[in-house]
Amino acid sequence: MAATDQLSVVFSALADPTRRAILAELAERDATVTELAEPFDMSQPAISKHLKVLREAELVSVREEGQHRYYSLSSEPLEVVDEFEDA
Repeated sequence: MAATDQLSVVFSALADPTRRAILAELAERDATVTELAEPFDMSQPAISKHLKVLREAELVSVREEGQHRYYSLSSEPLEVVDEFEDA
């Protein structure tokens, strides 16, 4: 994916306040969908949809441990944003 395309995807993902809050939580610790849904007044499927957008923007990664999926912050796409700011 070209840098400008990646930049658009990242900015689009960051445009939503819920997704930014999820990223802030993941900056502190890895978490499951259940854990991420706790502070929000929305269902786990709704949080999963937000996580899908964040995964597509490569802002989060997921790993499976047994029956649980843990989401982690991936900071590499944020470097594209940083490079854009420096331009």
